[in-house]
Amino acid sequence: MAKIMVVDDAAFMRKMIKEILTEGGHEVIGEAADGVEAISVYKSCNPDLVTMDITMPEMDGIAAVKALKQLNSEIKVIMCSAMGQQAMVLDAITAGALDFVVKPFQKDRVLEAVRKLLLV
Repeated sequence: MAKIMVVDDAAFMRKMIKEILTEGGHEVIGEAADGVEAISVYKSCNPDLVTMDITMPEMDGIAAVKALKQLNSEIKVIMCSAMGQQAMVLDAITAGALDFVVKPFQKDRVLEAVRKLLLV
């Protein structure tokens, strides 16, 4: 069972991905609504994996991934983006994200991405 942190500025999106992860047998040990909060929560809960929205206030997901990579170069991040954000997804992968899932979330795709990263 993986310990996962969910980062998204929309509470309903956090709830949706949390339900998918919990049903998939994982534990959500932290949540954050923006990149600044994500860094703080990451330090306190030290998750195995992070799901990160790209577009958020305060600090976007790409900047947050870069900051988290400085804290832990081995961090495993799955970026979450809406359709049509392919350029941002490439930026996220360059910043250090290892995979991405597209909103609206498909349960199988989310769980497959988590499973894949936990094997790495």
